Amino acid sequence: MNLRNLILMAGLLFASPVFGQLERKLANESQNVDLIFHAPRHINLLTVEPLDKKALHFAIMHTFGTLDGGVQDLWGLDNGANIQFSFEYGFSDKFSLGAARQSRDKVYNLYGRYHLLSQTQDNRMPFSLSLMGGAAVNTSDYDFLQNQAPNFVERTSYAFQLMAARKFSDKLSVQVTPMMAYFVDPNPIFFIEGDQNLYLALGFSGKYKVTGKSSLTLQWIPNLNSDLRNNLGVGIDLEAGGHVFQMYFVTSQFLNEQYLLAGGNGTPGDEFRIGFNVNRIFATGRKKSLK
Repeated sequence: MNLRNLILMAGLLFASPVFGQLERKLANESQNVDLIFHAPRHINLLTVEPLDKKALHFAIMHTFGTLDGGVQDLWGLDNGANIQFSFEYGFSDKFSLGAARQSRDKVYNLYGRYHLLSQTQDNRMPFSLSLMGGAAVNTSDYDFLQNQAPNFVERTSYAFQLMAARKFSDKLSVQVTPMMAYFVDPNPIFFIEGDQNLYLALGFSGKYKVTGKSSLTLQWIPNLNSDLRNNLGVGIDLEAGGHVFQMYFVTSQFLNEQYLLAGGNGTPGDEFRIGFNVNRIFATGRKKSLK
């Protein structure tokens, strides 16, 4: 067998696998981009990160007192914490419903997320887009107000968010979140600084990956129609053993979406607060078999 025949045989043997691999790569490039953020929550804000169908996301969130108390107050840890538990269940890959309870004002919140668009690897869709809507009720005891105690409607508040995010690279992700909150009767029953019914804000979320399992995070929520101070947060996300731990410094003590806009915020620096979240996603349905 001469050299020419050997070359032809080698070409026949290796051509098909090579072209097959190239075809699979092109097909994968049209798939959705994964893990724009580590979890459905990023510091205080919800994200475009969807839940799989029949997946359950559990989050517990904490914020403490301000740092200006120093070592005497253990930098705010001795002061009363605000805590929120939330559960969110994926009814499909696009739609999920959640329930949360914030300890401040004993607020129960029901919310839903719907994912309209997903960023693709080939950039045919350059960003992800999601909607969030929620309704909450303040369940604190106001019997001491006697005849002036608020009724159920007066205790309610509402929130709406439009979340647009893009993963610019393996390291950098950014989300922009136009937000609104509405309180039926903001005073005197809600523990907030604002006295308006309607609040508008524009939230910014950023993630910069430093290792395969950790990222630096940023949150900024400037108010658009009130003189309340803006909400600023900086922190780090860590993936460990199926959990996402989020540790941060933030200027707002509040965790409920409505309260983030109306609750008031401290000044960056000495009025920062320590906060942390623990996220866990449980797969409650049967796993799809590989074909």
